[in-house]
Amino acid sequence: MLTPRLRARILAWTRKPPTDGWTQWSTRKLAALLGIDHLAVARAWRDAGLQPHRPERYLRFNDPAFEGKAADIIGLYLDPPQDAAVFCVDEKSAIQALDRVDPVLPLSPGRAERHGFKYRRHGTLSLFAAFNNQTGEVFGQTAVRHTSADFVQFLTGLVATQPPDRAMHVILDNLAIQKTAQVRAFLEAHPHATLHFTPTHSSWLNQVELRSLGRMRRDGSRHLHLGR
Repeated sequence: MLTPRLRARILAWTRKPPTDGWTQWSTRKLAALLGIDHLAVARAWRDAGLQPHRPERYLRFNDPAFEGKAADIIGLYLDPPQDAAVFCVDEKSAIQALDRVDPVLPLSPGRAERHGFKYRRHGTLSLFAAFNNQTGEVFGQTAVRHTSADFVQFLTGLVATQPPDRAMHVILDNLAIQKTAQVRAFLEAHPHATLHFTPTHSSWLNQVELRSLGRMRRDGSRHLHLGR
């Protein structure tokens, strides 16, 4: 019988890590230690909402300027400057450029579209993307490398999509390639462009993370197919 005293004993032991090298308790392992039925352990865990086999991750925010940076970016979303363009920028590096060897077989009644398993490798590419927060349009550009020069080339192409001298606000993360002398020179040459950096470990404030490149991150894809 699962008495309150036994329940408290089970929960107390559950919160202690095993000392024999195991990463977490199982119902049978803890039951064997306590000399009770493993179903009693399972019931105590269920009632308390404990799942030792399912750890969760967390990330501690340590940017002292978090509130100011977050407010700046959220303000661009909710109340963008008049006649200005707001872009959310991100990159994905080391995407495998693959070309299928076999043709794709179209779907037919009772059979799904089929893709061949074999492919040819054509090295890797980096993808830069800018999401226009007001229109929903995405400007993308690939690069063989992932350098500051490639990033500046991408920014140059992005500026070219807008009318001359239109104010542009670009939201991006904190990669080193985005804070070099080349980038500073670009900003001096384009004074109507302003970069806004998200707080450290706060990429979720960047809309492109949630929309365009975010889909690639969620499914774990690092492949770019060159053709069908």
